[in-house]
Amino acid sequence: MRLTILGGGGFRVPLVHRALLGDHAAGRVTHVTLHDLDAGRLSAIGRVLAEQAEGIAGAPRVTVTTDLDAALKGADFVFSAIRVGGLEGRAADERIALEEGVLGQETVGAGGIAYGLRTVPVALDIARRVAAIAPDAWVINFTNPAGLVTEAMSRHLGDRVIGICDSPVGLGRRVARALGADPHEAWMDYAGLNHLGWLSGLRVGGRDQLPRLLADSEALVSFEEGKLFGADWLRALGAIPNEYLHYYYFSRESVRAAQEAELSRGAFLRDQQRGFYALTERGGESALEAWERTRAEREATYMAESREAVGVGARDARDLDGGGYEHVALALMRAIARNERATLILNVRNGSTLPVPDAEAVVEVPCLVDANGAHPLPVSPLPDHATGLVCQVKAVEREVMAAADSGSRAAALKAFALHPLVDSVRVARRLLDTYAREHAGLSYLRP
Repeated sequence: MRLTILGGGGFRVPLVHRALLGDHAAGRVTHVTLHDLDAGRLSAIGRVLAEQAEGIAGAPRVTVTTDLDAALKGADFVFSAIRVGGLEGRAADERIALEEGVLGQETVGAGGIAYGLRTVPVALDIARRVAAIAPDAWVINFTNPAGLVTEAMSRHLGDRVIGICDSPVGLGRRVARALGADPHEAWMDYAGLNHLGWLSGLRVGGRDQLPRLLADSEALVSFEEGKLFGADWLRALGAIPNEYLHYYYFSRESVRAAQEAELSRGAFLRDQQRGFYALTERGGESALEAWERTRAEREATYMAESREAVGVGARDARDLDGGGYEHVALALMRAIARNERATLILNVRNGSTLPVPDAEAVVEVPCLVDANGAHPLPVSPLPDHATGLVCQVKAVEREVMAAADSGSRAAALKAFALHPLVDSVRVARRLLDTYAREHAGLSYLRP
């Protein structure tokens, strides 16, 4: 089986490769093609993968290319893990938003909109090339903003593009541990959009155990989301929100913490990864060891500003292994390629799963996966407050797609102005003007 990874020079690619090395079953991936526009990054990650595969029998063959069409030819699965504008673009997104006093996080608020506006046109081009060159391939989208990009690509690929995220997996694992349950035996009643979802139930042995957790204050604050949101707020919601909802429920604190930080998250990762790639290019030490050291620091500082905003300490050591995306992706591939039925939380077209948004909207819900793809499972309806937020953010995503389709600056302005974390049309207009000056990838926007 052949796997193509777009964004193959990306820092997290070795995690995917490591998961593949542990798969020895029939029908496993035997050939991995890494595609990236940056040959230097491809070379660095290629070195890490070569060291990682040393001594492992049957390791997939790895090739690299900067030619998209060549990378797609013959692919059975395509992972899309691109970052348009690089980490320099992310750092700029965050800086510009914070200068206006609004959130700049890469998938949430102004930063996420700016990132989406320059990513969707590229993702659409990729979708068209996949449809033309590898029409039978399944596309697994890692690219952020994951729900938005998956929905844009679905307009050309239909249900053959599926978005994945490790946030729901991590949430379910932590809640199950807090309940003393086996995460593998628990079923998550979870729904929403990517980075905007709520766990409204956790069934173990057919019984919902979440009410027991909500009634136990000590257990409720024993894990990441409990610390971030607080026991009283979780009980008021009657659900456990995805960690990214901290940016909505504690917006002022999040903005303040980001403004007071020495470096934004994007700037930190930009500088950190520059160091890694430069070190790997110079040689002289193990590329794999350098990568492992850099990854450990990256994981330990994940969402550090949010934890700082509410006085939460360091991350739980059990959340630092970096596992998530790659295991979801591997389980998804196995289920499709081998017809090994699996239940996974994925970003797929809604159909009739939720009353709103509409059928074509990509939502994040549990799915049964088999050889025919991902099939959304019934979930509890979202409460009114969650439905309102989902509809508002989905409307923003649709304006981003409209801007990408038409080049309309008016649609781009609406995307900024309608977002619940951007509180002024004037601020929205200044954000758009500044982002357009900063990013060549937004040159397609016109009055």
